[in-house]
Amino acid sequence: MLFFKLLIILLSTKLAGDLSVRLKQPAVLGQLVIGIVIGPALLGWINDSKLIEELSRIGVLLLMFMAGLETDIKELNRNRNSSLAVAVGGIILPLLGGYFAGKTMGMGDTPALFLGLLLSATSVSITVQTLRDMGRLKSRESVTILGAAVVDDILVVVLLAFLMSFAGAGGVSLGMVIGKKVLFFILVILIGWKFVPWIMRRLAPLRVTEAVISAGLIVCFGFAYLSEKLGVAGIIGAFAAGVAISQTSYKQEVEQKLEPIAYAIFVPVFFVSIGVSVSFNGLGDQIGLILGLSVLAVFTKLIGSGLGARLTGFNLRSSIGIGSGMISRGEVALIIAAIGLETRLLAPEFYTSIIIVVILTTLVTPPILKKVFGEKVDGEPL
Repeated sequence: MLFFKLLIILLSTKLAGDLSVRLKQPAVLGQLVIGIVIGPALLGWINDSKLIEELSRIGVLLLMFMAGLETDIKELNRNRNSSLAVAVGGIILPLLGGYFAGKTMGMGDTPALFLGLLLSATSVSITVQTLRDMGRLKSRESVTILGAAVVDDILVVVLLAFLMSFAGAGGVSLGMVIGKKVLFFILVILIGWKFVPWIMRRLAPLRVTEAVISAGLIVCFGFAYLSEKLGVAGIIGAFAAGVAISQTSYKQEVEQKLEPIAYAIFVPVFFVSIGVSVSFNGLGDQIGLILGLSVLAVFTKLIGSGLGARLTGFNLRSSIGIGSGMISRGEVALIIAAIGLETRLLAPEFYTSIIIVVILTTLVTPPILKKVFGEKVDGEPL
């Protein structure tokens, strides 16, 4: 059955991606939509399973690892103020919007704040692929989005810990959470600066098959493990690993050899896994709620992050593009929603609707970016 599922996933994502390109949309949009079509919401050919989940986690890590490899660290540092402004603007507006929406839905102050924090999350894995499709992953706008995503993840997790500590959920220690985040950045800088070049030099010459790419993956998964142990999303660790390796002489070889591995199986499974989690059962009475929260989620992040970009020197078009790139909530928001359900900060009757909202923000991101930035550049294939 596993082989049949993989056959369906690979065939459907490639055909859907091709159709999407023919319709002048990023390939990733078709790959996301086909996940809903072949998933339990419609055809039911692919159901969520532990194996699909694990393969998709590898897919998103590899996607962000490749984004790190292609990031210019000098440009990232040059745009640090813009990234901070984009992240903060993209948190404040969704937080306030989500809080007032929650109060309108009859929530108490703490659950309403939790909803605001959930809508403040950002996951740029889909944005990364869309910008890659359009040949814009190395642009100043893309670098700013990636930097903002790192800051956003840290701030949202810290604010979530503060809220859970205040609410007495799960015995969360705010000092411990902040301490872990500080430790994460210290370790990432030290390991990336000293240890990564050393391990690449030691492992690359080994007389075994594909030693260089294996060394790169060891660094990627090591950073992802470290980040998750310290309470930071694994994709942030994978991105940091890519940035670290991009400063070595092995960058080009790792990049060239990783792409076939990632796009042959792992990344398509990740795209499909997003659609597979969609279910329309019992949502008839909450269509208005879903649409309202989706519109709120899109525009608060678009305006908040876009305003941060505009205030730090970007023109209007670039600011809208940066705001658009921060819209997708992705797997980060899904994780926060699961935490909310477990700690009772998110009522069970709203859980499925919130998941649909998160997925809708992910689905609308590619076409909005396409509309803002236009045709692909740099001659990169779609």
